[in-house]
Amino acid sequence: MKQRLAMVALVALVLGLCVPPVFAQATGSVKGVAKDNTGKLITDGTVEWVSLETGRKYTIKLNKKGEYFSLGIAPGKYKVTLYGPDGKEIFHFGGVPVSLDEVTLDFDLQKEQQNAGQAQGVSAEQQKAVQEQQAKQQKEQSTVKTLNEKLAAAKTASDAGDYDTAISTLNEATQVDATRDLLWFKLGDAYRMSAPKQTDPAERQKRYDSAVEDYKKAIDMRSASEAAQKDPNNTATMAAYYNNLAEAYAKSGKVDDAVATYNKAAQADPTHAGQYQFNIGAVLTNAGKVDDAITAFDKVIAADPNKADAYYWKGVNMIGKATLKGDKMVAPDGTADAFNKYLELAPTGSYSQAAKDMLASIGAAVETGYKKQKAGTKK
Repeated sequence: MKQRLAMVALVALVLGLCVPPVFAQATGSVKGVAKDNTGKLITDGTVEWVSLETGRKYTIKLNKKGEYFSLGIAPGKYKVTLYGPDGKEIFHFGGVPVSLDEVTLDFDLQKEQQNAGQAQGVSAEQQKAVQEQQAKQQKEQSTVKTLNEKLAAAKTASDAGDYDTAISTLNEATQVDATRDLLWFKLGDAYRMSAPKQTDPAERQKRYDSAVEDYKKAIDMRSASEAAQKDPNNTATMAAYYNNLAEAYAKSGKVDDAVATYNKAAQADPTHAGQYQFNIGAVLTNAGKVDDAITAFDKVIAADPNKADAYYWKGVNMIGKATLKGDKMVAPDGTADAFNKYLELAPTGSYSQAAKDMLASIGAAVETGYKKQKAGTKK
């Protein structure tokens, strides 16, 4: 009488698509101290960073210690100007690069006066730092470009069902830079989605195992990344990583690992906990763990009382506990209520006929609040 769930892989794939398919260009930070030509701190004024490529302007106020600091500066070359409290320019540097690292640029007017001929430029020490930062920035931009190209090629191959090419391309990407969690996540996806196409059971399991290994790498890397913790989408990204890892476990028959990992997804992203609990219910239903599945679907219903499918699958599991008395099937209390609630919420849903058939099999009538409400509106 039980029916098998077929939506877990779809849920995992949809959530996987929530993860950004390319690497975003990160921003840098800048800081420094301003001193006048006598060595005294300048505590009243501003420092302005203006991009020479885009014209974007960042204005930073000096504090009482003569310091300035700002996050979120886009990489590029800048003109950096120190202004006094009257808004007049005191000094500026030209062509200062900002990379992904923190840039320290001090205004020491006494020192600049001593460096004749460099009043409008940068010192030899600063120039060396500029060149090093510029080299790092160029290397990062080149790496990101290469990785994005490989991600795009892998996606094209996966969309066409050519998972072996996607796997090969993503492995190449990890050789370019093995520190990017997104690469390992996408590689895990490619292995997971390629597994069902394998006719050899050993190869199929091997690919699920590879998916698990790659998802774990992605999770470990992202968990240890300070930059990731500052990402406003980090919770959703981590939940997607856990969700797809749980899917690989489930397809491998590792039910307990799948349930534990779906719970981690729910903890990472509580706002979507109901969906992860639904996936747990699906795994437990497929594993024949009826009581645990009912508990999982009850949690889904508690989180979202209007999720119709949760009532249907709760009913399916409850009817699995039905007993025969003579030639009559007797289901546990609440079974008919579950199916009727599904029909109330989704009267023309994909399981509507199946729900009616289930009700008929236990001798119960279709009596939903939906139908009662409709009947009550007639005059």
